Amino acid sequence: MEERIRARGHENVTAEHGSTLEVTSDDWLTPAGDCILAVEADTTPAAFDDAFAAACRSPAATITATLSAGGHEQVVEGRGHPDLTFDGDRSMVARTSTYVDDRTVMVDADVAAADVDRDLVAALADGADLECVLRVER
Repeated sequence: MEERIRARGHENVTAEHGSTLEVTSDDWLTPAGDCILAVEADTTPAAFDDAFAAACRSPAATITATLSAGGHEQVVEGRGHPDLTFDGDRSMVARTSTYVDDRTVMVDADVAAADVDRDLVAALADGADLECVLRVER
């Protein structure tokens, strides 16, 4: 199962956060948002298919986010968690920790914003379009 999210980069993308990465539906980004990779996301976790969300709640679920922009790609792998709500209606967050809130779409991610390929980050800082494909396998 998969969900496809489209967003766009922003001049303030720095991707320096060491434990999370985020894509937001907001149309703005301040320099303080160092975990945010893209803005103006066309969908948020609250709009994800119920079956996709249910599959992600399995602790045995493997969740993969493939981020593509400007000819560059980054794969982020994490896992599901029983407390994932997918209620976030503004943004989605992948976390290297096991912390869960309404924006969390995966835990134990192997990549945070600071780990994202710098060529991909540069493309996003130049305003490139981002495609994020979230896949879940149980």
